[in-house]
Amino acid sequence: MSEIEQQVRGWWDRLLAWLRGAQSGDAARKAREALQDVRTSDAGRKAESALRDLRDSDASRKAQEAFRDLRDSEAMGKARDAARDMVRDLREGDAGRKAKEALRDLRDSASGRSKS
Repeated sequence: MSEIEQQVRGWWDRLLAWLRGAQSGDAARKAREALQDVRTSDAGRKAESALRDLRDSDASRKAQEAFRDLRDSEAMGKARDAARDMVRDLREGDAGRKAKEALRDLRDSASGRSKS
């Protein structure tokens, strides 16, 4: 299931749970009826069918394979390692220390101006 589908299903589940919590109200009943009308309408069925067709299409499978290949590729591994090294160097290295000092100086100078 794609991330978008998961988000939509999560939103749908939260909406239905919210509606179930307010089942006694007239507004909740009307909202449930409206949502059911949307789900069972011709446009709703067409949208579901289009999403299913898109998810199951050859282009979708190829895109998923391409993302998987990219994620598992040597280039991605090297980029991930380089990013980790850069973050570690910024935290532990001379550049990180200088950046922290500069931020501290800026913060201190800003607080000094506001006290005046």
